[in-house]
Amino acid sequence: MTLTADAARPLEGVVVLDMVEGPLAPLCRLYADLGAEVVRIRHADSAGDAAPRAGLAQQIGDLGKRVLRLDPTQPADAQAFDALLRRAHMIVLSGEDPGFARGLDAAALQRLELVVMDVSMFGRDNSYSRWQATDAVLHALSGMLCRSGVRGREPLLPPAELAISCALAQAAFAGLVAVYRALVTGHGDRLDVSALDGAVQALDPGFGMNGTATMGRPAKLLSPERPAKGFRYPIFPCADGHVRICLLAPRQWQGMFRWLGEPAQFAGPQFNSMVVRHRAPELTAAIAALFANSSRSDLERQGQAFGVPIAALRTLDECLTADHLAERAAFVHMPLGDGRQAPVPNGIVEIDGVRMGPRAQPAPAAAERLEPSAALAAEALPLAGLKVLDLGVIVVGAEQGRLLADLGADVVKLECSDFPDGARQSYLPTGLSVSFGAGHRNKRSLGLNLRDPEGKAIFRRLAAQADVVLSNFKPGTLESLGISHEELAALNPAIISLESSAFGAHGPWASRMGYGPLVRAVAGVSEAWRYADDAESYSDSITVYPDHVAARIGATAVLALLIRRLRTGRGGAAKIAQLEVMLDHFATDIAARALGEPSLAASPDAPWGVYRAAGEDEWCVVTVRDDGDWRRLAPILGCDDAALQTREGRLAARSRVDELLSDWLSSRSSQDAMEQLQAAGVPAGRMLRVGDLPEFGYYRERRLFRTEQHPHMDEEVVAERFLARSGGLGEPPTQPAPVMGEHTAEVVRDWLGLGAAEIVRLIAAGVLEPTPPEIARLIETGEGRRETARG
Repeated sequence: MTLTADAARPLEGVVVLDMVEGPLAPLCRLYADLGAEVVRIRHADSAGDAAPRAGLAQQIGDLGKRVLRLDPTQPADAQAFDALLRRAHMIVLSGEDPGFARGLDAAALQRLELVVMDVSMFGRDNSYSRWQATDAVLHALSGMLCRSGVRGREPLLPPAELAISCALAQAAFAGLVAVYRALVTGHGDRLDVSALDGAVQALDPGFGMNGTATMGRPAKLLSPERPAKGFRYPIFPCADGHVRICLLAPRQWQGMFRWLGEPAQFAGPQFNSMVVRHRAPELTAAIAALFANSSRSDLERQGQAFGVPIAALRTLDECLTADHLAERAAFVHMPLGDGRQAPVPNGIVEIDGVRMGPRAQPAPAAAERLEPSAALAAEALPLAGLKVLDLGVIVVGAEQGRLLADLGADVVKLECSDFPDGARQSYLPTGLSVSFGAGHRNKRSLGLNLRDPEGKAIFRRLAAQADVVLSNFKPGTLESLGISHEELAALNPAIISLESSAFGAHGPWASRMGYGPLVRAVAGVSEAWRYADDAESYSDSITVYPDHVAARIGATAVLALLIRRLRTGRGGAAKIAQLEVMLDHFATDIAARALGEPSLAASPDAPWGVYRAAGEDEWCVVTVRDDGDWRRLAPILGCDDAALQTREGRLAARSRVDELLSDWLSSRSSQDAMEQLQAAGVPAGRMLRVGDLPEFGYYRERRLFRTEQHPHMDEEVVAERFLARSGGLGEPPTQPAPVMGEHTAEVVRDWLGLGAAEIVRLIAAGVLEPTPPEIARLIETGEGRRETARG
């Protein structure tokens, strides 16, 4: 394959042909931001998407791309397409064949280096392939909707188009993995990427890493109803709005205890437990009284002084005008395809200190030949042979490393008993859980005291051999330990680092403690995730969005730097901010506000929403996208009213349209209603609960889930079987997640060649930490397998 000799953007020289239409069309924008030459090919007769707001979304999605309109029936255009195909590393397709892709299978077989990625809502060659989907339908079928809203009310669709946005990040990562593999082995691949698969994995997986939202318990064991109002990560009123706190670690609770004035009634050690605190209404009342008369900004300042994670709830508009975003240059005004200008995200990844924002005039890059490496056999997992030091914690930290481990990298999770990973808080005394099992499979655990000089020296020796270092601490933490990227790069110029943080590495908010719930509060997501008729109905309390999607964007940045390293031999530093990941998902809404267009919160058509079906707490999402969908739905409802044939007519009579649909659904199960509507071509989805997913017909056909038995847990770990369906990416290994320090001696022996006597000395000195004796005993006796083992 051919790549440029050098470039600031890591994907310079990679050529992507983008032929994606419809809601998934923004998929390749991240590639363009990272420097790839993305050529968007549209049929010369294409009129564009007439759906409200879709045109603006497409214009933003096309930023940084070359857009060509070609007619496959014209010899000159066909010749131009063939010339592009000969230069391409990847071609991304969707929907029906527009003409150019005819015979592409044969071309792919002849040019084995080419990666062909086929994206669709439900994947190819299964019984659901012709089903129709919108973002709302993906929420229903992914198990996300059942956890959104408050108890006693209908499920609540989240704001923006989060399901599709997260699915696109999953697809972008899968595609770049295949390109990397093709560059290394000389063998291309064909990927079958489903948006529903991507939403299940990258939005808020019920089977996966749940973090403190469930204390590691399987999400399928949560109440089948929506959570109670105010459950988890509580929100308190104050003098000028609301604030949210996020007390996870015992040291954070101790800060809150001091802030309260150390009242005797909360002095007991039991309050170090998050579960105990959540079950103490008197504590909630005391915190509410403390906050009631203070401003948001004062509470944020005081919280930081006491070490309490806290954030003001802001609206999206308040967030966008914050000094923090201005200092970070998080948005830039760009010309759109229709001549207007609008503010758009200035990239969501920083590479070597430079924002990877959209380029106004992308141009083809000169190229040189890069011969495939013989270091990786075609049948090997794509990242086999890579060494990764994983300093990540909680969810985004777990996922970054797990994605690379599933692809064959030797991922070593560094742990320290004095500062345990918050994900080790568990219902089991061993620090294991089904959540931890899903989020840390295929890793090894190394106990290492980085505050000891010898521990730092060992880390540097490990880093000298490593390919990648992952972290998601508060900015400045690695510098304070003397292991910043600059210091490690001096030892190993080929090393690649990824740092994920809540608010970014610089700016007024950079030093704040940040978790997903706090980032959602600051970004305006919590304010938007409410019922319209209940101002206190904040409904993002148990989601871990955006951790999973942020991890995929970070892992994509790592792959981009690995591709650049193939060309240049040098490593690089990638940084992402969860705040900017969220704001990127609201990019169309932000641009629309600036242009005076309607908010995305407004229903694009009618009917559109969540409707009650027959049965106890059974619901079905039904979404009409355009007049064609209505023509297919109307006969089912027995409606022939000419006034409802247009979108304007339906929106004017929304209550009547909703009543017609509700009457029809009232006598039908959500499953039957979904099947009948989908058979007619109407996007509809039954609200699946997490426990329903493995047995739902679609997931059985796709074989998305697999069950793994951990040797130290009674519960089975259910997790995804593949990143994307393909011939070359392979299935992840089945190595179980480690207990703390399980592989300490093994790793330093493998990576550094340390002998037994030296390992014993370092353990005795407290530099190396094997599995703590109390956990080792529980595992040896089998007592750690059950919650009752705690006594």
